[in-house]
Amino acid sequence: MKNNSFFDKLVFFLNSIIAFLLLTSYLIPYIQPKVTSIISVLSLGMPVLIILNTVFLVFWIVKLKRQFLLSLIILAIGIQHVNAFIQFGKNEFTNNNIKIMSYNVRMFNAYKSSDGVNIKSKILSFIKKENPDVIAIQEHYHKHQDIPEYQHSYVDFNRNNRIGLGIYSKYKIINKGSLSFKQTGNNSVYADIVINSDTLRIYNLHLESLRIDTNKDNFGQKNSEKLLKRFESTFAKQEAQVKKIIEHSSNCKYRTIFMGDFNNTAFSWVYKQLKQNKKDAFIEAGNGFGKSYNFIFPFRIDFILTDNSIEVTNFKTYNVKYSDHFPLMAQINLSKN
Repeated sequence: MKNNSFFDKLVFFLNSIIAFLLLTSYLIPYIQPKVTSIISVLSLGMPVLIILNTVFLVFWIVKLKRQFLLSLIILAIGIQHVNAFIQFGKNEFTNNNIKIMSYNVRMFNAYKSSDGVNIKSKILSFIKKENPDVIAIQEHYHKHQDIPEYQHSYVDFNRNNRIGLGIYSKYKIINKGSLSFKQTGNNSVYADIVINSDTLRIYNLHLESLRIDTNKDNFGQKNSEKLLKRFESTFAKQEAQVKKIIEHSSNCKYRTIFMGDFNNTAFSWVYKQLKQNKKDAFIEAGNGFGKSYNFIFPFRIDFILTDNSIEVTNFKTYNVKYSDHFPLMAQINLSKN
């Protein structure tokens, strides 16, 4: 680097720091939050680290400098993480396969969190237009539990009997239940749904919330230390919830699908555990960043994970801002491979 300018040396120094942080982040999915919750927080920033390393890569290539190798190698090492971040697929849905949707509706704006008007009507019109066969709703609200297009449903309100989870299906539900998470307003519910000659278990997940307020400084916390402690507490609860979900689903004789609001990213221990023996519908057939939370950075914290034997033919995240989350839908083929 003797022939490099001071500016180039400074850029490469910053590049080295960002590359090291991204490399360290690759270890996060393998570390239980209870071991070191502080490191788990870094998973929230991995989308930013991937973008910054890509910027550095392009910068050095344009300048025809061999320093581009640093970010190239780091990104190549974590190619599976990059794939979880951005995809180039198709979004054309057909009438041939089953369509399943997940949507955190933020209580249909019951508490006027959004400035929009007629939010409930807009959400219901959107659902009717896209016409999913099964839809999992998080942050359901007790006064808005009827969706007339669906003959079969299971709705469970776990937070003061006002806010909960719903599964709506055009197919018959033969069994249903709640995992009843303790000491939290979040929960997971499931329904066994008979689709043609097959039976599928759908889990609707809403893991412990990060309680991020994007409209306030420091995400609504007075100082960074308290914010970090809040994240640590959240990740610890998520770990316990994930273990309960996996234990419960392991006793199911049907193929299973996890979908919902994980309140964590695809770079986390939480995601890695839930994705075991599962396909990520976004990775299989998604397009773009898959951003599912309305924030400046492309956070993907809502997921549809299908059994490995289920073919995912299409996937789409809809850019409709009726909630702080975007709805996502996958089309699946249940024919066994």
